[in-house]
Amino acid sequence: MTSFISHALTFSTSSLVGSISDERGRRGLILLGISLSLLGPMFLVLMQLDESISPFPYYASHAFSGVVSSTPAALSSLSDVIPSELRAPAFGMVLAGFSMGFAMSPMLAVVMSHFMVSIFALCISVGGFIFACLYMPETLSPESAAQARLKRLSERPPMNSQADVWKYNLMRPAKELMILNRNQLLRLLSALAFFSGCISEADHTLFLYYVEENFGFKDSDIAILFLIIGFMGIFVQTVMLKPFNNLLGERRVVIVAFLVGSLCNYLYGVADSKRTIFLSVTLASLTGMSFPTISAIKSNNVDEMEQGRIQGALYSLQSLAKALGPMMLRYVYNETKDGG
Repeated sequence: MTSFISHALTFSTSSLVGSISDERGRRGLILLGISLSLLGPMFLVLMQLDESISPFPYYASHAFSGVVSSTPAALSSLSDVIPSELRAPAFGMVLAGFSMGFAMSPMLAVVMSHFMVSIFALCISVGGFIFACLYMPETLSPESAAQARLKRLSERPPMNSQADVWKYNLMRPAKELMILNRNQLLRLLSALAFFSGCISEADHTLFLYYVEENFGFKDSDIAILFLIIGFMGIFVQTVMLKPFNNLLGERRVVIVAFLVGSLCNYLYGVADSKRTIFLSVTLASLTGMSFPTISAIKSNNVDEMEQGRIQGALYSLQSLAKALGPMMLRYVYNETKDGG
């Protein structure tokens, strides 16, 4: 439920946050998003230090962190400084960072207690925030920000009363999302991003239950799975994505990613051994090329003063997919797991 609320809040606000970053800059919103993400690890440590503390603040802070996500502003920041032909690999590097954490996290539980893992996670998060405060520059130029503000002002309807102001502010997140409906290309890419987000999030949510229930996966097997997913994610995003884009072009990279994703989910369904599961997970890393490539295509097909708006709208759609995907696939799984 906490994850659902967090994704729902991100869906509601990301398009607006992205648009604001076009007008006011990326750095402040990135720092705000990181600071909100610190609350969950902080309350987790406090709960273990004092057992009388209710878990509610931990769950509430985790859910509330979805109000401002730093990811759209971070991708927009890259768009500010990276040439259009290199944006997909650059976005992939951001995802490679997530994959590195995914690969390293199982090792922590082996060498540390639960409490020490919580302390370590909080220290890393605080360290990242301090590093961003000290060294992360503002990538949006004053000229681009001024142009974006003028463009947004020109799009505002006449407001003759306070009620009109409230109505405009309440409807603005939905209005910002409408950039995804601007033309057929953006509509098609939005549909691809939504459905791929549904499947990938459902895979992450249900996959462990599936392999534990049907293949008897133990902690050691799950640790190997995380290592494969993490290190293959790093390899695909840092080594394979750019050559693939140069060789095939962005359109064909997206096609390959979706074909591989379909094959891997088929293999999950027909697998009769752990070896097939490990092979499928290895191949599934190629599906990670779709999101940075779709983000780059969208970024390259809007004005420079709309980079935050398009990334925020796309991330809103991804968050909606992450909220709905596990619910839909969990229903399908429960209805069919016994051969129904």
